Amino acid sequence: MIAASASRPPLLPWQIEFGAAASIAAGAGLRLPLPLLGGEAERIFGAVAAAGEADGFQLFTAGQLLLGYAIQPLAGDMAAASRELYRRLLRAAGDRFLYRIWNYVPAINAAVAGVENYRAFSAGRSLAFEEACGPDFPVVLPAASAVGCGGNALAVIFAAGATAPRHFENPEQVPAYRYPREHGPRSPSFSRATAAASGGRPLVFISGTAAIKGHGTVAPERLDAQLDCTLDNLRLVSESAGLGPDLAASRGLKRHFKVYLRRVEDLAAAKTRLEGALFGAADRVTWLQADLCRGALLVEIEATLVAPS
Repeated sequence: MIAASASRPPLLPWQIEFGAAASIAAGAGLRLPLPLLGGEAERIFGAVAAAGEADGFQLFTAGQLLLGYAIQPLAGDMAAASRELYRRLLRAAGDRFLYRIWNYVPAINAAVAGVENYRAFSAGRSLAFEEACGPDFPVVLPAASAVGCGGNALAVIFAAGATAPRHFENPEQVPAYRYPREHGPRSPSFSRATAAASGGRPLVFISGTAAIKGHGTVAPERLDAQLDCTLDNLRLVSESAGLGPDLAASRGLKRHFKVYLRRVEDLAAAKTRLEGALFGAADRVTWLQADLCRGALLVEIEATLVAPS
């Protein structure tokens, strides 16, 4: 249960920091073991109020949003760990709708007993959703991302609210929750984008987006071609979500991006390409080094669009 308070709790700055040696709680946010290549800590939701703890998740409110995070040390089977973590996440969110989930998975491309960690993570996550929401669980899946991190603990962050969201797909990609078994024993559990509102303010969450068409990887290990494909996928998702072709670049929304690069040496080329094709002067961009959900992917981009308060 969320702890009640007779007085209004003090406001705290919500931020996700990077460059730590391990995943650790840091007040209203986390410090995560991903090298920071450029930009700064991620500060999407502004000031938040502590809202107690539920099922091991530290909870906060930002207006009408519920935010939560948890860190789960890995002591064995990845699928079992992610299944238990998501069971707790779904209980902590309660009757609220999930809008966005960020997942940080240690050694995401390593194989244990012949199964890649990302595929094992996806299997556990999918089972938890099915157990909680029934066989039609894909209709409630929010935007999400899952990238590699250091350390030996799963870290997860969620945003949820009381207003029903809308979920969107890319017409040139198979929905992730319908991937064939060649991508793992159970499909990844997320939508390509989610739009919602908090206190009348629109929010749009764009999932981690990479060079995938249909369900296949495009241009394995070729940065320029993968950037072209990723930009095209962002355009398609943007249009699907009603934002026009440019992620609402001229609509007055605050745009927060994270760019994950597998190889540090690709930073300069990626910056040159994306600063000319995607980012504007007012955008906040965090550049990170991370392994990605497929070994042949070199770049992944996510975005959060928030109306000014």
